[in-house]
Amino acid sequence: MKLKIFLILSLLIMKIYNVTAQHNTATISGIIKDKTSQIPLPFINVVIKTAKDQKMLSGTVTNEEGRFNIPAVPSGNYTVEISSTGYKTKSQKLFVGTLSDFLDLNTIDLEEDINALSEVVVTSKPSEISSKMDKKVFSVADNIAQSGGSVLQSMQNLPGVTLHEGKVQLRGNDKVMVLIDEKQTALTGFGNQSGLDNIPASAIERIEIINNPSAKFDANGNAGIINIIYKKNKQEGLNGKVGISSGYGALWERKSNLPSIRPQYQMTPKMNPSLSLNYRKEKINAYIQADYLYTETLNKNEFVTRTYDDGTIIKQQTVRNRDTHFTTLKSGIDWNYNEQNSFSFSALFGSEKIIDNGDEPFFNQDYSQRLRLWSFLEDELKTTVMASASYEHKFKQPGHKLNAGINYTYHREDEKYFFTNTLPNSVGQDSFKLLSDEKVIDINLDYIKPLKYGRFETGFKFRTREIPTNMQFFPGENSPIDANAGGWAEYEEIIPALYSNYIYETDKIEAELGLRLEYVSLQYDVNPDHPTYKSDGYNYTEPFPNLRFGYKIDDKNKLTLFYNRRVDRPAEVDIRIFPKYDDAEIIKVGNPALRPQFTSAFEAGYKKTMSKGYFTSSVYYRIINGTISRIATTVPGSTLIYNVFQNADKSSSVGIEAVYSQEVTSWYSFNLNGNLYQNTIDAFTVTNLYPVPSVYHGDRQQMVSGNLKWNNTLQLDKTLKGQISAVYLAPDIIPQGRIDSRFSVDLGLKKTVQKGKGEVFVNATDIFNTLVIQKKIDGVNFSYNSKDYYETQVVRFGYSYKF
Repeated sequence: MKLKIFLILSLLIMKIYNVTAQHNTATISGIIKDKTSQIPLPFINVVIKTAKDQKMLSGTVTNEEGRFNIPAVPSGNYTVEISSTGYKTKSQKLFVGTLSDFLDLNTIDLEEDINALSEVVVTSKPSEISSKMDKKVFSVADNIAQSGGSVLQSMQNLPGVTLHEGKVQLRGNDKVMVLIDEKQTALTGFGNQSGLDNIPASAIERIEIINNPSAKFDANGNAGIINIIYKKNKQEGLNGKVGISSGYGALWERKSNLPSIRPQYQMTPKMNPSLSLNYRKEKINAYIQADYLYTETLNKNEFVTRTYDDGTIIKQQTVRNRDTHFTTLKSGIDWNYNEQNSFSFSALFGSEKIIDNGDEPFFNQDYSQRLRLWSFLEDELKTTVMASASYEHKFKQPGHKLNAGINYTYHREDEKYFFTNTLPNSVGQDSFKLLSDEKVIDINLDYIKPLKYGRFETGFKFRTREIPTNMQFFPGENSPIDANAGGWAEYEEIIPALYSNYIYETDKIEAELGLRLEYVSLQYDVNPDHPTYKSDGYNYTEPFPNLRFGYKIDDKNKLTLFYNRRVDRPAEVDIRIFPKYDDAEIIKVGNPALRPQFTSAFEAGYKKTMSKGYFTSSVYYRIINGTISRIATTVPGSTLIYNVFQNADKSSSVGIEAVYSQEVTSWYSFNLNGNLYQNTIDAFTVTNLYPVPSVYHGDRQQMVSGNLKWNNTLQLDKTLKGQISAVYLAPDIIPQGRIDSRFSVDLGLKKTVQKGKGEVFVNATDIFNTLVIQKKIDGVNFSYNSKDYYETQVVRFGYSYKF
């Protein structure tokens, strides 16, 4: 009897075990990385197939961090297949047992397929726009037509991006916050942006464009955020890349000089050697990136006609020949102390030396009399030092982490100007010098907690910033320089901020609700002897909410809605009290009474994924209170024009942006993107205080504008790729006037050599020499028209080698 009972119980236990085993499932997870760079790869296809007959059981794509998660996989033997355009397909065996509910495949490396005919530039890949439609990611290396230039030049073919007077615009707006590795630095400006034209593209891995930032980001920059990611390898052992590029610009004279001035630059040389090294072993990863950029540039060649109501007409030219030496050195070390704790330390050094030589002649209407010759030499040295330290703690739950960091930046601006002021009856020698030291400390703390249907984020950031400046004027005989406007000024800023984000996601719904609470205290103290301006400042405590909602119609169609509120705080140079005399008779001046402008932005988007392509469109509306703009006025009895920053009234823009990307054949793909918008500037009245009070009233302005870009990629053979890019910018309004249309075409070729380790390229920008900036400004009692034939046509060539 005991034996029978034992056998029955044994059979019953085995039956229960078998039934349980048959219904056991596990969640499969892992991370996909590039084998060479060890950068996580988003939007990679991961499929689980049965080992016996290779039938697909389940699949997914990796998220923006390269991670994937496939739930409810029954016990059994399987094959995991990982694939993506431009990479070799990889397969590995998988066994799902009955003892574990979660299986982690750890890191799976994908090897780039350099011989894949279907390889296309990133601006033609569906993955360039994330599944959340909040970020666009572009590889600088794949922008063949702009290789060897600066970061600013490499951006001009990107969707929604335009360039104007050395600044990048998003959807026609230059209020863009530029980050380096997700940090604000003096290298690119703590206000909005600066210096992008002198950062070598060779140092950059990729560029991220965020039109609708979440509350996690600083609230500054209503047009959006551009995040520049420096190169950093994580491959085992010692590896690196060395390269050199060169080129020539201003290949011929586009418009002849006015009489009796120095020649404008022609056949201007460019040179950019670069080196990156990386060493990784066990828990340590160390890296260094060094770049040197030397350029000679016809930086400005502007012809202006000024017409005054009393009949006076003045014709002038500004020719500026520029030599630039820019050195950057970025180094760091990552230390994975253990599985839960890691540390990162980095430092960046930048040195920018600029020498400008130029002439500015002023003539009467028929050029029979030269009224003035303003010859100048500018010697400018900018030095930037940045040091960062960060700590990350990972809790046991995947994705549950705490980050802390501190970032210190020091930036010195040392400028010396020397002028020869030649009048019909006298010659004067004028000069001035400016010294500015900027010190910034940023402290941040970020916490992320995964939830069942999303995650919760919260954090704190604190910034303190000091910028003492000192300018001394040394006027000569009959000088236009205002010697009394010099002296000292000191900018002090304190910004603590708190933020929280809640992200919710199901198979159909994506939602994010965030709030950033920001306090700003700014004090601007000036020399008490200044003839016009007195010490000023402001403070505010403001909420900056953001909302994002997405609905997945099906696997190929998705709708999104966005809302956010942002601010544009005036940069220190916008309120700087010192006149700037790079033009002797159109003088730029800051305004200490300038206040922030606040923006509310709304957007609705649609994305459709197609076979070997995608289509996206967005409708957006943006309204700005206290619009910041330069206002030009004159004073009685003088033809000098003063451009002063002011807060106008409201302005707005409404538009539609669309991108269509398609791989037509294995050897041809294209990306067509357009942006059509209507800008409106409401009527306003302001008073320019410098040099004496002058009232300006601006009537309501409105214009429909936009841009169209067509990027074409040709895979000419397994190792040779070509690119043709065309850009058209429609006329647009600017404060007190308008800017005319512009058009350019760029070409590029890139060939892989030495079994994929080497690469050579050649390209040419603005091959038809059509990119001329034409403006018309209408002021009180005057107007002026200008055409700038600055250097836009450049031929570059280069070579790089990976080891």
